[in-house]
Amino acid sequence: MNAGQPLDERIVRFLKKHHVLTLATVAEGQAHCANLFYAWMEPEQAFVFTSSLSTKHAADALANSEVAGSVVLESRTVGKLQGLQLRGAMYRPTGEALRRAKARYLRRFPYAAVADLELWLLEPRWTKMTDNTLGFGQKIIWER
Repeated sequence: MNAGQPLDERIVRFLKKHHVLTLATVAEGQAHCANLFYAWMEPEQAFVFTSSLSTKHAADALANSEVAGSVVLESRTVGKLQGLQLRGAMYRPTGEALRRAKARYLRRFPYAAVADLELWLLEPRWTKMTDNTLGFGQKIIWER
């Protein structure tokens, strides 16, 4: 475990290669999941994504900011499988954090400049990456 340390560079490289996060929320005893396009904000060690306040996962996060998620690489070759599981907090950025989040999101998805962006950040507090390229079932675990 690497409590308080920056994310392992292998995890950062993996997150930069991908762009879909499966987000899991829970509110009023009901679980929900949604797939979201994300951009990774390296200095902040956070995901940025857009989601309307009218969605179930946004409403859930307003009621309970504790969320979980995953980013996965599908492959039929077992030796190439990689995936990240995470737990953390989801919230709406404001001020300078919002400006940085918007700039990063639009750098990754420039076509989103024409959309009304309702941005969110997800700050992971715990991650577990399974990376079979390092050997079958090898894990990299990190805690904030």
